[in-house]
Amino acid sequence: MKMTSLVAALLVCAAPAAFADAPAKQVPQTPEQWLARMTDMTQNMTAYKDPKVFIPWLNAVTEPGFYTTMGNNMMEPGSWLNMMNSMTQPGAYTNMAAFADPNVYMKWLAASMDPNFYTAALTQMTDPGKLMRWAMSPLDPKVLQMAMNSVNPNVYMKWMMSPLDPRALQLMMAPMNPNLYMGWAGATLNPASYGDMWKGFMTPGATTALPTLPAFPTFTAPAAGAPAPFDLNALNQLFQVPAGQPFAFPFPTAPAAAAPAAAAAPAAAAAAAPAK
Repeated sequence: MKMTSLVAALLVCAAPAAFADAPAKQVPQTPEQWLARMTDMTQNMTAYKDPKVFIPWLNAVTEPGFYTTMGNNMMEPGSWLNMMNSMTQPGAYTNMAAFADPNVYMKWLAASMDPNFYTAALTQMTDPGKLMRWAMSPLDPKVLQMAMNSVNPNVYMKWMMSPLDPRALQLMMAPMNPNLYMGWAGATLNPASYGDMWKGFMTPGATTALPTLPAFPTFTAPAAGAPAPFDLNALNQLFQVPAGQPFAFPFPTAPAAAAPAAAAAPAAAAAAAPAK
């Protein structure tokens, strides 16, 4: 019984690690880093493309500090300008077009059949330490800071000066920048935007390494006088009127039936006699 409990505890502890083994430099580790990722329209879908990134994301969004940090960032005009500028980047198209890669759905299919995935997700929701942090969140200094920012004159001054922010000017000039449209067109035509699977179909020359298909069997010529079933010229000749002598007018009548040999003899002798 004790051994069974020990094995179950080890599985519960190892499951989150099994789905969080992505490199630390690629997966945000703090609520601030996750908010920066989620408000960046060129990267905010990474948590939904890989189950191993989804588990750290689930851990972050179930922390009370995530929402207090988000509330403070929403009062900063710079956060909104960064998010709107990221919408104009060609990477925003690549971020969404990556869902055309079948490998994304194969990863989720494999995770749906892995008990470690469900254990890792359940562990994030039932962590006693996280439940305690939620209970103590009203006393979090970040919550008090968010409440005081609502009456902070500097916050209102930032919003009044935000039209002069270089990021706001960049956003206003983006529709007149030809590079914006060229970048979007390049992202649309780039095979890498749609995942690795489509590179072989969309990249010129990428399919030259594929094995060649077997040659189709050749059909031998049929016997003389018989049309070849796969020869279009021979089939075309079937619908042509055969060449012949033109019919005379009036049309010739059918010949009379042959007479008996005795009656035909005098006629033959008369035809052979010379004319007088």
